[in-house]
This record gives sequence, C-alpha cells and structure tokens, in this order.
Amino acid sequence: MDAAEVQHDGSSPSKKVKSNPNALNSLRDHTVVVADTGKINDIQKFQPQDATTNPSLILEAAKLPEYQALIDDAIQKGIKAYQVSKQPVQKQPKRTNSRKKKDEPENQEIVEPEIPQFNFNTLNPEEQKSVIGLITDQLSVNFGLEILKLVPGYVSTEVDARLSYDKQATIDKAKRIILLYEQAGISKERILIKIASTWEGIQAAKALKKEGIQCNMTLIFNYHQALACAQAGVRLISPFVGRILDWFTKNKSGEDYSKQNHPGVKLVTSIWNSFKKFKYDTIVMAASLRLVDEATELCGCDRMTIPIKLLNDLQSLEGTVLEPKLRLENLEKLNIEKVNVDEKTYRWEMNQDAMGTEKLNEGIRKFAQDLETLENVIKQKLTQNNQ
Repeated sequence: MDAAEVQHDGSSPSKKVKSNPNALNSLRDHTVVVADTGKINDIQKFQPQDATTNPSLILEAAKLPEYQALIDDAIQKGIKAYQVSKQPVQKQPKRTNSRKKKDEPENQEIVEPEIPQFNFNTLNPEEQKSVIGLITDQLSVNFGLEILKLVPGYVSTEVDARLSYDKQATIDKAKRIILLYEQAGISKERILIKIASTWEGIQAAKALKKEGIQCNMTLIFNYHQALACAQAGVRLISPFVGRILDWFTKNKSGEDYSKQNHPGVKLVTSIWNSFKKFKYDTIVMAASLRLVDEATELCGCDRMTIPIKLLNDLQSLEGTVLEPKLRLENLEKLNIEKVNVDEKTYRWEMNQDAMGTEKLNEGIRKFAQDLETLENVIKQKLTQNNQ
C-alpha cells in the first residue's frame, strides 16, 4: 500500500464507491466506514473497510435461512473438536534400539483411534455446555470468515461477555478464537478481538497485545475508561454514541441534546482530541450510531461502525458534502490535561459516572443474554438431531 493511502491513525481508507455524491461517500473521504452487521448481503452492498459483529448481530442473522449452512458447519466442527478433546493421548512405544527389528513388518500402518458416535442427549450438563461453547466459538468465526471475503480490513469477533470480569478466561477465549481463524488460513493481523472495557478486560487486552493479538475494546462510555485503554496500548476503542444519548434522555430529560450538545458526540470528540494531542496510537471508532446528525457531527473521527439503516439514510442524502468536525489543527487551541489512569483511578472515575457504570453493565448483560439465546437455539438443534 502506498504511503498516501494510509490515514493518520495508521488505517487504510474505506473503499470509494464510484457513484453520485451523497453524505455516505463524502463521509468516507474523512472517516473509515465500518459495517455494524452480521449480514453478508449488507456488507456486499456497502463495501465497508472493516466489519464488526457481536452476539446480538449473529443471533439476528442466524435466524435467517441463508445462514443455516454456517450454523450446520459450526455444529459439525464443534462436535468434532469436542470428540477429539475427549480422546486419550496416543503414546508411541519406546524402542531401546533404534534399528528396525528383524520381524517388524515393512510400512507399518498407524491406526488412528476410532471416534465414538456422538449423542448430545447422553451428555451431562457440563459436557453439553462444553459442546455448545465450542460450537458458538466456531459460529462466530464462520461469520467472520464470510465477512473477510468481502472487506479488505479487520473483522471484530467478540469474546463471551460473561467473561468480562475474568482476565485469564478472556485471554484463553481470545486465543481460541485466533486459533480457529488461523486453522482456516486467516492471519491474526486481520482480526480484532472484541472485549468489554472492564478493568479486567483492559488488562487482558494489554496481555494479548504482547502476543501479537489486537483488540477492539467495546462498551466505552467514560473518558477515563477510554484513556485506560489507550494507555494499555490497545488497537481500537468503541465509544457508544447512541446509548449515551439514551441514558441522558431517560435520566435528564428536557435538555437540548442536538448536534454539538449531544452527550455521546461530546464524549467521542473529547476522547479523539485527547488521543491525538498525546499521540496515543489507539484508533477511535464511534459506535452505536443511529442518527444522521451523529455521523455528520463526528465526521473526521478515525472510524465509525454504522448500522445498515443509517448507511441507507446517509446514502439517500444526495448532493451532500461533509466537512470534518474533528480536525488535527483544532488541537492547538485546546487545553487538555494529561491523566494517567491506574486501577484505582479507573474504578473511582467509573464509580462517579452513573451513566458510564450503568451502560457498561447493561451492555454486558445484553450481550450475555443474546449469547445465551443463541446457545439455546444451538442446544435445540442438537437435541432434535439426536432424537
């Protein structure tokens, strides 16, 4: 890639779709556009640079008939992985003499152990849970593999949200996801492991970076939470613009939250300004976008992960030319204090931020609930297959 094709955050620009000028194409001139969907057809239509998935999006896509082959494949591979894990390790007999014995047959065939027939209904609850976990990991990767055929950049694949407060379990799950991608021929350089931005999650991402595994820290609702991610050296953060507005309109109604007064827009702007001023390498990707004004007011942000409805809305605004609102030249006018965020600072600042604390925990619960719903769909399939 030519140097001219690389943006200041180290990312490559979105694909430019040759068509009539509209707000979406204009946005692409200043911001990398990422598709927030698990549906392959939508990605084909909008040709984003990257794509993100989560249990909620995969659950929605998994209900559609066109994706049943991905589910069936995940079930087959998950079952096989479980069966292989239960096979005893075959030890080769030791020889006291390295020379071939006189009566030893030529070209002796090594017999692989026979894998017993699988019956999900005969497994105990813990064994069933293990099988379903292997299948859901594979299903997330299957969707990611299909998406990677269509995008030139990253795909984000999420770690089980129920592990959000367990550093080591998050690391182990991330490594398993990367292993599944590598077994399919995909380099870890194209994958972002998506982790909830708890303190434990941030420390897991810091450890994973040392092993060359990059992360997308999701569910960002607080300035100090974002700084903790940047200071841990993570690749990318996802502040949730729309969900921030949800909290303020519910808890502090009657205020003007349009355009520059939008609390989600204000948070992302302050994070972006700080990251650029202090030269943090972490990419800022605005997420949970729903309104055209949210996208236009954050034009110039490193990335935006945009749902399909909003992509359609932006594309329909023909003749619209956007100017970046987030600009490096504006940094000279800003007086920003540099703050180092350790664990005590992180926990105190989150404690002081009712919105940040409530929305982080709510987001973790919602992703966990959708994953459990997906697991129940898979369990039902497995139970019916063995009847």
